Amino acid sequence: MARVSNTVRIREALENAIVNGRFAPGARLDPAKLAEEFECSRTPIRDALQQLEASGLVRVHSKQGTFVSEWNVEELAERFEAMAEIEAICARLAARRITCEELAELEARHEVCRQLAEEERIDDYYAENSAFHACIYHATHNGFIAKEAMRLHAMLQPYRRIQLRVRNRVKRSFEEHEAVVTAIRNGDDAAAAKAMRDHVLVQGDRFHDMLAALRSDAPHGPV
Repeated sequence: MARVSNTVRIREALENAIVNGRFAPGARLDPAKLAEEFECSRTPIRDALQQLEASGLVRVHSKQGTFVSEWNVEELAERFEAMAEIEAICARLAARRITCEELAELEARHEVCRQLAEEERIDDYYAENSAFHACIYHATHNGFIAKEAMRLHAMLQPYRRIQLRVRNRVKRSFEEHEAVVTAIRNGDDAAAAKAMRDHVLVQGDRFHDMLAALRSDAPHGPV
């Protein structure tokens, strides 16, 4: 039982480190160094990395090691397209099913995002942005869809974080949130779905801007 709990603790810590940007896409995760950091044997490290691989956050390359997942242009575009469609479903269902208490929480999160966007506190906005989206997933009242949305959200978080570094992106992100909240508040499921799809889908100039930000990070893992 101790081994299981230790594995969970390490997996959650590594997941947070990836999401928070400590380990960028393409970064190599050294089991020996991680074992030293967590003061444990390599067994729970290996188990935690296997769980992260199953979730899509890391990739194991034969004879090279384990790396934070880094996708090529086509793979990244496919994942953002899938994320946009799933989040659009979440927004549509939330517009129909959200309770008064859930709407109050969503609006409260939105107001925090407003202040952070105005102050250009990108890291804090990023964290609150994730909580904002989680409110919408919960308001679907569909556990399966919410779980899938959370899985994809976690998988793409390092890239969504990088995207916020693009000039004026935080301000535009908040404005897009405003359209989503208004539609959900009004119970307009079609408008909510469209606003969320437009918010999440990264294409055209936005996609090229994100790729430029990724290149500036210069990750060292295999492509």
